[in-house]
Amino acid sequence: MRLQKRYCFMFTFTIIFFVCFSSFCFAQIEREKDDGYTVPSEMNIYTEDPATKDVSDSPEQTIRRQTAIGNFPSKDKPWSIELYVKRYFISHTSYEFGNPYPPFQEPLSRLEFPMNTWWFGGEFRRNFSRFSAGAEVSATVPMESDLSFKDSDWTDTQYFWIKDIYSEAQCRLQPSYMARVDVDLKISDWLKLPGWFDLRPVAGIRWQYLEFYAHNGVQMYPAPWSNDPPEPLPGDTIHFKQTYWHYFLGIKAVYNMEKHIRFPRLKVICQLDWAYVDGNNSDEHLIRGDGGARMTYDRTRGGALHASVGLKIVLTENVSAGFEMDYIRIRSTGSHQWQHDVYGIDQSWDNGVKVWSDQAALMMNVEYRF
Repeated sequence: MRLQKRYCFMFTFTIIFFVCFSSFCFAQIEREKDDGYTVPSEMNIYTEDPATKDVSDSPEQTIRRQTAIGNFPSKDKPWSIELYVKRYFISHTSYEFGNPYPPFQEPLSRLEFPMNTWWFGGEFRRNFSRFSAGAEVSATVPMESDLSFKDSDWTDTQYFWIKDIYSEAQCRLQPSYMARVDVDLKISDWLKLPGWFDLRPVAGIRWQYLEFYAHNGVQMYPAPWSNDPPEPLPGDTIHFKQTYWHYFLGIKAVYNMEKHIRFPRLKVICQLDWAYVDGNNSDEHLIRGDGGARMTYDRTRGGALHASVGLKIVLTENVSAGFEMDYIRIRSTGSHQWQHDVYGIDQSWDNGVKVWSDQAALMMNVEYRF
């Protein structure tokens, strides 16, 4: 029943979002078919020479001048494409679960996968007079994370607060992907805000797929009563896959700094949003299968907080460049399933099941408008 409700919510949200998005786009395109910046004859200012017209203050020239300094996109350049490179730091995705049997300690096991790696991607965006819509995709550069994978266990039923098994290993991020679609609405004029401050509510869907291999590790036994030496774990030990769906709603703002400092064409761009999150992950312990597949699965839901701030400088009428700091905090709870096809095990429980992620990144980007 819980799964049916969850997927019903996901399906309904997605359908509503795309119906609204398509309706907005269609209505705006129809509305703008006949739009233009035609200067009425009575607005033309003539000099002493009737053959010479001063149109420096005409709507068309004002729009082009404002576009050149980055205040807002020109009507004849509604599309933009942005390419970027992103570096994650102090970032991970993790999960843990409790003991389904007495003494029900939480956690029983915790696994932490670092994701300090390089990513690259791009975004397409279409600007309309009242709103804009965009789509973004990115992929990782397959590489080793600069931090170690960690696996901790609290298995002793008497001293269950003492960690008695601990392992570290190298962590390799396999080809992984992220995507986002969103739409925002211009409300600055409705709120009578100054022209140098653009405020917009934003809504969209964010998707993340992450895949890791832990390999070449060592397992230790840190309990004070243990005399067992560290045990090497050569080769691939764990294959982990994780998917997050974010359904987010928030606010973003663009602050044109030219109004207040003598640095033309510089803008500050910020966004803050909250998302309902649906998560799924699978974990295969490659050296614990005993000739079969030893799998665990987690299905969770929760929330995510996303914040970003960046600077962008308009280099020409068509080209901008900038950098951005981005942070996502994900917290979710749900159910854990353990399967082992050799021993016929298929068990599920929800005691102490948590999946969480902290993702901090720095990004450099270049944008082209056309």
